[in-house]
Amino acid sequence: MGALGDRTGPYPEWRMLDVLLTNDDGIEAEGLQTLRRALMRVPDVRLAVIAPDGNRSAMARSITTRRPLWVAEVPFADGTVGYATDGTPVDCVRLASLGLVEGFSTQLVVSGINHGANLGDDITYSGTVAAALEGIVVGLPAIAVSQQSLGRTMGYSGEGGFSFEVAASFVARLVERLEDVPLPPQTLLNVNVPAGTPSGVEVATLGKRIYRDQLKLEQSEQGPPARARYWIYGADPGYEEEEGTDLAAVAAGRVAVTPIHFDLTHRPGIETLRSFDLHALLKPMPEQPVS
Repeated sequence: MGALGDRTGPYPEWRMLDVLLTNDDGIEAEGLQTLRRALMRVPDVRLAVIAPDGNRSAMARSITTRRPLWVAEVPFADGTVGYATDGTPVDCVRLASLGLVEGFSTQLVVSGINHGANLGDDITYSGTVAAALEGIVVGLPAIAVSQQSLGRTMGYSGEGGFSFEVAASFVARLVERLEDVPLPPQTLLNVNVPAGTPSGVEVATLGKRIYRDQLKLEQSEQGPPARARYWIYGADPGYEEEEGTDLAAVAAGRVAVTPIHFDLTHRPGIETLRSFDLHALLKPMPEQPVS
């Protein structure tokens, strides 16, 4: 990355950039390993890998609070090591920020490359995006990156397999230029890379998913106790075709980059609610006559 000079703004001045790499597909996942190799080629980046020991997809912002976490050192083929935990993607970011790796002080969180896109409403379920959000929570810039399958499905299936080289190269170059990216504080970048060779890059809003979930009985048992097993989630959601969204960009073969922040407050609703006498709701309920 080279010397960073006297830049002021949302990012600290870095000499060596300590980058945490994590994911929700597990430490051995091809997406993470491809991105790991790409980030190791970026000058002045010091990389730490802390990831789940297995697949934790769709765990969103789950955390582990009722038991301690196992952490195991994992050797990689190039002689470096990472750390695998039986916790969640969010736990991985906390482990790093609390000093799991001696002499390493996380300055950037990179989460991915996810096996499957994370677009529109799907980000609220995504462990990949959740890890990047945790970076924002602890005051760090963050990037979440996901790859569309070669089957070009717009859902999160792995139809046709994956190729991660384009996404890894794009994110590595983004990290190399991160000090020049005009990103407000407390904001992460959600990156979705289409299958094949992208036709361009689009800064996009989050799109709207159309879920086709159904209650599908798989098995029933008369008991006692009587019980049943159900599928409730469909594997092929649709989306509203609206230009300018991440869904539309990926469908058109463009990389979608969406800035996301953690402030969920609906600000216009503040004044609307203040105009209502909520204090009156503290009064005791009137007693109802006994019939």
